[in-house]
Amino acid sequence: MLGFSIFPEVSGMPHTEREELTPKESNQLLLPGGHPPMWNHMDSIGPIGLPHREGVPGCSQEGLPYPSNSSELPVSPQVLECLQQFKVTGTQLQQIQASLLDSMEQALGGQASPASAVRMLPTYVGSIPHGTEQGDFVVLELGATGASLRVLWVTLMGTGGHRMEPRSQEFVIPPEVMLGPGQQLFDFAAHCLSEFLDALPVGKQGLQLGFSFSFPCHQTGLDRSTLISWTKGFRCSGVEGHDVVQLLRDAIKRHGAYNIDVVAVVNDTVGTMMGCEPGVGPCEVGLVVDTGTNACYMEEARHVAVLDEDRGRVCVSVEWGSFGDDGVLGPMLTIFDHALDRESLNPGAQRFEKMIGGLYLGELVRLVLVHLAQRGVLFGGCTSPALLSRGSILLEHVAEMEDPWAGAARVHALLQDLGLNVGASDVELVQYVCAAVFTRAARLCAAALAAVLSRLQHSREQQILQIAVATGGRVFEQHPSFLSILQETVMLLTPECDVSFIPSVDGGGRGVAMVTAVAARLAAHRHLLEETLAPFQLNHEQLAAVQAQMREAMVKGLRGEASSLRMLPTYVRATPDGSERGDFLALDLGGTNFRVLLVRVTAEGVKITNQIYSIPENVAQGSGQQLFDHIVDCIVDFQQKQGLSGQSLPLGFTFSFPCRQLGLDQGILLNWTKGFSASDCEGQDIVCLLREAIGRRQAVELNVVAIVNDTVGTMMSCGYEDPRCEVGLIVGTGTNACYMEELRNVAAVAGDSGQMCINMEWGAFGDDGSLGLLRTCFDASVDQASINPGKQSFEKMISGMYLGEIVRHILLHLTSLGVLFRGQQTQRLQTRDIFKTKFLSEIESDSLALRQVRAILEDLGLSLTSDDALMVLEVCQAVSQRAAQLCGAGVAAVVEKIRENRGLEELTVSIGVDGTLYKLHPHFSSLVAATVRELAPRCVVTFLQSEDGSGKGAALVTAVACRLAQMARV
Repeated sequence: MLGFSIFPEVSGMPHTEREELTPKESNQLLLPGGHPPMWNHMDSIGPIGLPHREGVPGCSQEGLPYPSNSSELPVSPQVLECLQQFKVTGTQLQQIQASLLDSMEQALGGQASPASAVRMLPTYVGSIPHGTEQGDFVVLELGATGASLRVLWVTLMGTGGHRMEPRSQEFVIPPEVMLGPGQQLFDFAAHCLSEFLDALPVGKQGLQLGFSFSFPCHQTGLDRSTLISWTKGFRCSGVEGHDVVQLLRDAIKRHGAYNIDVVAVVNDTVGTMMGCEPGVGPCEVGLVVDTGTNACYMEEARHVAVLDEDRGRVCVSVEWGSFGDDGVLGPMLTIFDHALDRESLNPGAQRFEKMIGGLYLGELVRLVLVHLAQRGVLFGGCTSPALLSRGSILLEHVAEMEDPWAGAARVHALLQDLGLNVGASDVELVQYVCAAVFTRAARLCAAALAAVLSRLQHSREQQILQIAVATGGRVFEQHPSFLSILQETVMLLTPECDVSFIPSVDGGGRGVAMVTAVAARLAAHRHLLEETLAPFQLNHEQLAAVQAQMREAMVKGLRGEASSLRMLPTYVRATPDGSERGDFLALDLGGTNFRVLLVRVTAEGVKITNQIYSIPENVAQGSGQQLFDHIVDCIVDFQQKQGLSGQSLPLGFTFSFPCRQLGLDQGILLNWTKGFSASDCEGQDIVCLLREAIGRRQAVELNVVAIVNDTVGTMMSCGYEDPRCEVGLIVGTGTNACYMEELRNVAAVAGDSGQMCINMEWGAFGDDGSLGLLRTCFDASVDQASINPGKQSFEKMISGMYLGEIVRHILLHLTSLGVLFRGQQTQRLQTRDIFKTKFLSEIESDSLALRQVRAILEDLGLSLTSDDALMVLEVCQAVSQRAAQLCGAGVAAVVEKIRENRGLEELTVSIGVDGTLYKLHPHFSSLVAATVRELAPRCVVTFLQSEDGSGKGAALVTAVACRLAQMARV
């Protein structure tokens, strides 16, 4: 049987029986929203009662603590019947946990009804302290300690500084102010502020103030908060539904004595969470049990529907005091809870708080004592005017009476102060009552906290959640056993959570100052981040200038004039028109692997068969004859396997090394790259070297028709599917573009009619200094460390080989400013090329949660906070956005050139694209397209992703060449 045994069963004595459910039976319980009962996966949390007190004699087996110095204590049926009502079973605690969790998730998702059990209010606190916060701050605390107001001067010393005790002054709020007009309350607060500051050497300096306002509010910004309803005995008119920060600002302005900026409004729970001493690890949950009770925690912002944010975290105030207002707590409410509620200022509201909050625990004990006295069980059946008076037993009285170390004499004295005749057994029975009320409060609080921890564990997808909970409030301070009962119950309800409890250091004072300081730190860091990234934010005029400069460089390059664009003729004179048919061979040499392909072009489409062959290192770095003999051997092997021996098929050769092309089948190798260094090849015609190797293999016939650049192959591959494809674009490790130019504009090739594909080699655009105004100090650093300083300027701002390095240099800079990683440089980040461009694609993925972004960066050895992860994301976005926009400006220059060449009002054209950066980055392609639409509004551009441009494309270049040759013969 699952259940909490709080009171010993006494044989033969009647008592109120509460049904205790087994896990199987409890599945029939109806929870709000149909949330699956959490005990489905919990075998049992075992019997839990009031905990044994170490060193305190007389504890029963069931866990009810007998008061010290007692022997056999007779327990009357009336006492059992009365106190049995405070018994809370394990099943009921699990039900509360599940029901509260369900209410939390509904409220987060914006599905909550007006009578929702909890509110889940975002506090707009987006970061926890990391220890570097420093400065002087003023704190105004209202509502945390009942009928008083506190003003503090808090000095934060940052990392390594000694902690300075805050100066503070407390002001008692008169009852007529608590219940009078709202303006009177805020004028009183402004007067207290001035009186406090008058005693300090403040002068006319501007002061930053954090406002601790511990009432249910609807917050719409860090410094904007509308009061939903008063609690804790306050009922000032004209405040509910109004912004309390503005009311305070107006009062300060009316008073006019000091220059005070209200930076943040914070409830005491958030202050508690933020008030933990640095160095104990991240504290992301705050729990307050004081006059009232509440919890807050750092939720993933994407789960908070009202924020419409998809990154980062935000502190959410659960506002769980109102849990149970919808009736879910009905079975657990005693006759005393009902009586207390009826007599309260807000009947029917804050039902959970009235079972836990310090404002009510003393009153619950008083009601029980009155009940037992009137039934003749206590005080000889007599009451007293004091005992019958509301508020005569306070939280501190209960804490003293329940404490077994206080001794019977102290309890006796407290009861006598109430005008009671205290009998021999009354002290022990009163301690029973206090223990029952406090134990129930601690257990209920634990169940609610367990719901918060379960939420965190689920949303962060961690098998074991390691978390620190900051605790604050007078119940914790005055009643140490409250925390031990809470801890014990939380451990049993959330075995998958490793929880440490940390007493907050003056949450209402230091914690609120810390919120204000964190806000100031984040604002300063935000300014530095925006200042650093500003050069990467290109406006329309800058992009239009890049487009115009590229257009000018294209014209100069075509004319043969000095230009950073070489504009090389490829001798490809047409794109596929769909009539191409036949079998073709294609070769693809661009690295240590070499491909041979059979490409069959039929009416039904293109079918490709290919095989990969390796190029051994000794061959790649041996003689040219050895390399090309190896290539021919691979071709012969492929032909034999495909049954093509003896056939002479047209062959296209994709040769991805720098060449100067003199004809469709003539290409002079300028220099080897990618680890190749075969001798006697540079300066030679590659096609001739291949043909000579074919000649050395007698009885082998191959018809080498074309040598192809991979960018041209990309265009031709897509051109077969879409005849309007007249541009090729590659954005991968490197970048390049080609397009169909009017032959009359190509000075290097004779003829005025027709078209020719031009290989722009646009990676070198800007090598003449034309991009100087856009280059940042980070671009300069990357360029200087490269193997070719001063060359490939455009490529170094766009392509995958360099973007990660640009990001790494920015991160180093921001770290040096103290914006990232707490200003601590790491050797890992100093390592060149550690930040791969693929990380940009992963980090910017919309599907990744912030914790996954953190995991990627932590895998690089970077120790970071959620704030750091967000800023790294922004850096990646800025760098990749600039790259995509520059690429788009280049494309816009190309398509506008084609449109003007043809004298069209509007051009419809397609672009074949390949490259890992373009294909894998989540936003690159859409940013390129958007930039082209902006800069070339009279061009309707479709982007097509190429499939196997280097293989299929080479075959199609060959197929088109064969078609044109056949047409020429006819």
